[in-house]
Amino acid sequence: MSKPKLSSGPPILARNPQAPHYYHLLERFEAGIKLTGTEVKTIREGKVSLRESYALIKNNEAWLYNCHVTPYLAAGRFNHEALRIKKLLMHKTEIRRLYGKTRERGFTLIPTQLYLKKNFVKCEIALAKGKNVHDKREMLRRKTIDREAEQAMREHQKQ
Repeated sequence: MSKPKLSSGPPILARNPQAPHYYHLLERFEAGIKLTGTEVKTIREGKVSLRESYALIKNNEAWLYNCHVTPYLAAGRFNHEALRIKKLLMHKTEIRRLYGKTRERGFTLIPTQLYLKKNFVKCEIALAKGKNVHDKREMLRRKTIDREAEQAMREHQKQ
């Protein structure tokens, strides 16, 4: 008998660490990305940054902007541009729904992570609303309180 494999989820290639700090992430969607061969190789190496990237919907198509993919060293003259605009592959119904949501004031599309799914690079897009300064302060306050409570519990358990 063979042991069942434990699935730890898809391998994550890149994350946007600032997204939960600056935005309320409301809904998440999965989208494929139209990439060139050298971009795929670089993304698999983890040389990609989602830090300042965002998605827009234009002409009933979803596009990913400011996603920095480092040029592939072994590509030579067939390399890609680092900040090339990439097309997101989504269903038309999802695109129409997101277009309607992003027309409302304060909503935007933020990529939260890139990961592999059946050897294809996928992008997780979140419908997000920007946080105010007091929301960020409240979040930091909660983190501090939780950390102090956890430390107190550990000290109590040691005794």
